[in-house]
Amino acid sequence: MKKTAKYNNQKDLSGIIRYIPGIIVLLSLSLNCLSQKANMGNAGEDVILKTATGDIYGTLLVPGSKNPVPVVLIISGSGPTDRNGNNPMMTNNSLKMTAEALFDAGVASLRYDKRGIAKSEKAGSDESELRFENYIDDAAGWIEMLKRDERFNKVIVLGHSEGSLIGMIAARETGADAFISVAGAGNPADEILKEQLKTQPSYVKDLAFPIIDKLKKGDTVADINPLLNSLFRPSVQPYLISWFKYDPAREIKKLKIPVLIIQGTTDLQVKVKDAETLKKADKKAELVIVEGMNHILKEAGNDKEKNMETYDNPDMPLHPEYVKAITSFLNSL
Repeated sequence: MKKTAKYNNQKDLSGIIRYIPGIIVLLSLSLNCLSQKANMGNAGEDVILKTATGDIYGTLLVPGSKNPVPVVLIISGSGPTDRNGNNPMMTNNSLKMTAEALFDAGVASLRYDKRGIAKSEKAGSDESELRFENYIDDAAGWIEMLKRDERFNKVIVLGHSEGSLIGMIAARETGADAFISVAGAGNPADEILKEQLKTQPSYVKDLAFPIIDKLKKGDTVADINPLLNSLFRPSVQPYLISWFKYDPAREIKKLKIPVLIIQGTTDLQVKVKDAETLKKADKKAELVIVEGMNHILKEAGNDKEKNMETYDNPDMPLHPEYVKAITSFLNSL
């Protein structure tokens, strides 16, 4: 994986920001909408979400069974993350492995490429038109499709990273049967962004924090310092405004269905305190803290470089306790 370089002047600042863990997810944004299935059968078959701007593609895995089985909708995190948990800079297959683990446990799954990403690239549109609600609507469309399929007796939503917030809202809106948050943030995105920027020089914070505050209030900012253009360019500001207004703790509290919260202790992007914040908001939720699991659901220590090396290792298996937590939760439904 490409390592973050050290920058000694302001001209190179955009390079620093671009590789802040978690911030990179803001730099490739996409869109979503309605639902329709195609060629659905047993395992590993294509599913298509029909939208006004193009088709969104997914993979459905259905274990052989004469009786209806549960199905899990897997929602990926921010940025150019595809249905398998990969992006153009790294391949780890974390979400593909999650689907395969579910399949081995007798549970079906559907995972998909977000619009503008991978095979769904043509469904993307101008980023200035993207809103966080588009992702919610798309997830809701997939849930409704799965609910109509007679092969499934329960629809469970699993959201990873930013997909956690998307998933918990879509699950409530569509009446899903259960929800699983994996490495989901516990605070609004504006607070997360500020927290990540705290490691930057003071002049960066002095420039960025007022912009974040204005966006939080719903106001766009016309004059953006070129150093911060990668984060706050005018075309992405409407999306940030729509994203900042959602508080994960407030949204998870609205759920009236079984909830599982999973968080790893060596996650470089989301911390255990985030999971604890979600648990505090939904006291009935089950909380599982997985020792030694990082953000891409693999075993890793606290050493940052070695931890990041796992992000580009597609053959490294999932943390076994992560798989155990999900299967145990599903069996309890």
